[in-house]
Amino acid sequence: MRSHLLNDTTTEHYRRSVTEGVERVAAKLATTDRPFTGVTVDDLAPRIDAIDLDQPLGDTTAVLDELEDVYLRDAVYFHHPRYLAHLNCPVVIPAVLGEAVLSAVNSSLDTWDQSAGGTLIERKLIGWTAARIGLGPAADGVFTSGGTQSNLQALLLAREETKADQLTKLRVFASEVSHFSVQKSAKLLGLGPDAVVVVPVDHDKRMQTVALARELERCTEAGLIPMAVVATAGTTDFGSIDPLPEIADLCEQYGAWMHVDAAYGCGLLASRKYRHRIDGIERADSVTVDYHKSFFQPVSSSAVLVRDAATLRHATYHAEYLNPRRMVTERIPNQVDKSLQTTRRFDALKLWMTLRVMGADGIGELFDEVCDLAAEGWKLLAADPRFDVVVEPSLSTLVFRYIPAAVTDPAEIDQANLYARKALFASGDAVVAGTKVSGRHYLKFTLLNPETTTADITAVLDLIAGHAEQYLGESLDRAC
Repeated sequence: MRSHLLNDTTTEHYRRSVTEGVERVAAKLATTDRPFTGVTVDDLAPRIDAIDLDQPLGDTTAVLDELEDVYLRDAVYFHHPRYLAHLNCPVVIPAVLGEAVLSAVNSSLDTWDQSAGGTLIERKLIGWTAARIGLGPAADGVFTSGGTQSNLQALLLAREETKADQLTKLRVFASEVSHFSVQKSAKLLGLGPDAVVVVPVDHDKRMQTVALARELERCTEAGLIPMAVVATAGTTDFGSIDPLPEIADLCEQYGAWMHVDAAYGCGLLASRKYRHRIDGIERADSVTVDYHKSFFQPVSSSAVLVRDAATLRHATYHAEYLNPRRMVTERIPNQVDKSLQTTRRFDALKLWMTLRVMGADGIGELFDEVCDLAAEGWKLLAADPRFDVVVEPSLSTLVFRYIPAAVTDPAEIDQANLYARKALFASGDAVVAGTKVSGRHYLKFTLLNPETTTADITAVLDLIAGHAEQYLGESLDRAC
């Protein structure tokens, strides 16, 4: 069994095994002609259930053959231009190379004596990102597992900086289309059930600052404490960007921590064309970025940035076996001192490799392409009488609804849209997402693939319309 350990005596085994795996994946990507096979849970589950994990195959080729049957063949492939569903991006090759390197070396980024150069690379990337945001010379941050963890840590810091004697008095303000992790974080942080104050949005799905000001005033008049305002730079459903400068003014006026959830919109940090859309982000106390959304990185690759590095002390605990206090005076850079995690992958390497090969402009150009594509898609939808499109995109998301001319019952239209999405997924021809707007069912394109074209969008819209019409026709037959 020692022959399977990666060390100085097994490098040839490692090379052959990884090469064979890469060749399998490359062949699969080269021949994949649709984003999904349409396999159902009932079809796939028995295949996996039948595998006896206590009976190893003992051979890499045999395991890869099995993997083809239980995973590779039926995986949802985000690189396909007709995958238009969630905030999943195709990944760039330098980042995949970084993934291969970091997995093999297996550094853990909690302490210097486990990572050395990895620690300094992560710190360099945090500094680079903070500079792109404009947080100032005292800024710092740390890589995280994703936007949910980044938001949680930001609100933890906000809670501790508030120094409230009663947690039930604390209030967090977020728009009605903000990420659900705001509510989840409030619960995990021990805040009261009414801690999150939901602020209405305008027609463009941006937080109404007039309403925010009203809620902040009401909060303080009631003897409550405005702990934080969460502004979103790229909402999950609409890609909308809250008015950051106005929110920053209100946070300053009421002494509230300003957190910007830019998990989606952080791609604009690398954009030469649309960077102005997140002006005001530089005034935040903390910022969430998800490189694995709009920097085209493999999952996971995220970070939380703070204006004042000293605030990260609220996540610091010392253990004699890991990061004793004496290491601080010895200036040993332990990243665990600022992280909610202990053992942590060297995910920063993927972004490092990407920047060193492509540069920030290369990433920004890719993100600009999908933003431009969304603008073209919006024009197509706005001009097509078969569809109602909700809002002109600020990033790369389109939310729309099929509206048949001969049907007026909103509930029946809901069912037609739900059916169309399910039927499209079952066919495997394309994958789209869904959401609700004002209680009604809508469909969603999240465009993060620069290879997707307007022709792809048009084709998928036709497929959606066809499936919806099929449902309505069958529904009419049933009624008769």
